[in-house]
Amino acid sequence: MKLTLLGTGTSQGVPVIGCDCEACISADPRDNRLRSSALLSDGNTNIIIDAGPDFRQQMLRARIRHVNGILLTHEHNDHVIGLDDVRPFNFRTGHPMTVYALPRVAEQVRRRFEYIFGEPTPGAPRIELVPLDKDTPINMDGIKIQPIGIMHGRLPILGFRFGNLTYLTDVKTVPESEKSKIAGTKYLITSALHQREHPVHMNLEEALAFIAEMAPTRAWITHISHQMGLAREMETQLPPGVSLAYDGLEIEF
Repeated sequence: MKLTLLGTGTSQGVPVIGCDCEACISADPRDNRLRSSALLSDGNTNIIIDAGPDFRQQMLRARIRHVNGILLTHEHNDHVIGLDDVRPFNFRTGHPMTVYALPRVAEQVRRRFEYIFGEPTPGAPRIELVPLDKDTPINMDGIKIQPIGIMHGRLPILGFRFGNLTYLTDVKTVPESEKSKIAGTKYLITSALHQREHPVHMNLEEALAFIAEMAPTRAWITHISHQMGLAREMETQLPPGVSLAYDGLEIEF
């Protein structure tokens, strides 16, 4: 299997509109970050994690021609608001896009995209919402997916484990009861906003402590703010085996 990080930025992306900080004006492509999303691929199976406002651009950039399903971590706009752009996949297959989400998240999707779920409209996207919970693994086209309950501040959201790889974003804390699902992970992707304290996201210090506790072979940090610093400078400040993720990073496992 392979995980491709389609976006590694925060809700504003990097560069941020109107900002001329060193990260936002950097010519290094590693400092140019679309909103956080990932692609799990295994043969002809493509599974997307989160469909934010850059979903269309991410599908075009990665040349994705088909998607088997979408996993949603939570309902914030930078993770769901691109769902309208599943339409080309609908038109190609003739079937609704299967979207897996917590019941609370599914209800938010129904509210924000009321036109999808109301009276059928020609040209509108078609979505089939399937409930997820943190304790029930699912199987999608032969791939076992283990949801992981994590906390985005006070908001319960989901991460996911696929075999030896765990993907977490928008993390502030991980309940002790959920860490057993992560134990033994060889590859860990987790989030850190920047280096200062934040009420609903881990900062770099907290993320590094969590990585050290989980002890994966390799770890990458995602959902990165323009305030984190330049990718080339951060390389020298991170411990061995830990890197800042970047858009287009591919991890085979």
